[in-house]
Amino acid sequence: MIQTDKMIQLRAIFRNASRHAEHCLSVKSRPTPRAWISTGPQQQHGTFYEFRTYYIQPHLNAAFLKLTNEKIHLRTAHSELIGYWSVEYGGLNQVFHIWKYDSYAQRASVRAALAQDPNWIEQYISKAMPMLSSQDNEVTYLVPWSKVQKPPKDGGVFELATFQMKPGGPAVWGKAFQAAVGTHTGSGYAHAVGVFHSEFGPLNQVHVLWWYESADQRAAIRHTSHEDARVVAAVRESAAYLLSQKSKLMFPCAFSPIE
Repeated sequence: MIQTDKMIQLRAIFRNASRHAEHCLSVKSRPTPRAWISTGPQQQHGTFYEFRTYYIQPHLNAAFLKLTNEKIHLRTAHSELIGYWSVEYGGLNQVFHIWKYDSYAQRASVRAALAQDPNWIEQYISKAMPMLSSQDNEVTYLVPWSKVQKPPKDGGVFELATFQMKPGGPAVWGKAFQAAVGTHTGSGYAHAVGVFHSEFGPLNQVHVLWWYESADQRAAIRHTSHEDARVVAAVRESAAYLLSQKSKLMFPCAFSPIE
């Protein structure tokens, strides 16, 4: 009788152990849970754009621009310059420039090469740095629905409009913001050189680089577009995600690839 009870207990133990093993194998074989709904358009490549802003000592502004015009080729020998501008309104004694990189590794190699370039250091850096009061930079990506497009003709003025958006990035505000930009470009009110969102630096920012034939044309276009019901409706929807905004009006330097 005792042996029979032990046999029953052993069988029960084996059955439980077998069920536990089957459960473990079943859990391990299940696929890792994945989001089945996309959170929105995503960055598809490593290309990024570095925004750099230099604050120049007021009495050295002209000297800095002259030196940069003469020696910028030493810098562009290492990586691609998208554009270089002097700020006219929205910030005095400033220059703003955009550099393109294929990856962070490429940027690191460029910076290392510049540090070892005697011409760059002796002919430019050693002279330019004392002219500056401070520097700032920001890493940005093009939003998924934008690309860099040169203006239809040379000259003109550029506006860098910066929008501080609610957290979430293009996945949250992208559709509404695209509609707001699209109503301006699609209606012929302005030309968008590029739309960028921040990755490093102040987060949740989106920048639109606009081109106009002149500052007066910009003023006239804004007056007209603000009476366009399509623009008003699109901007109003996008503004639901907006916290603050600012802008700078800039003139391209003579050596700027985009001018």
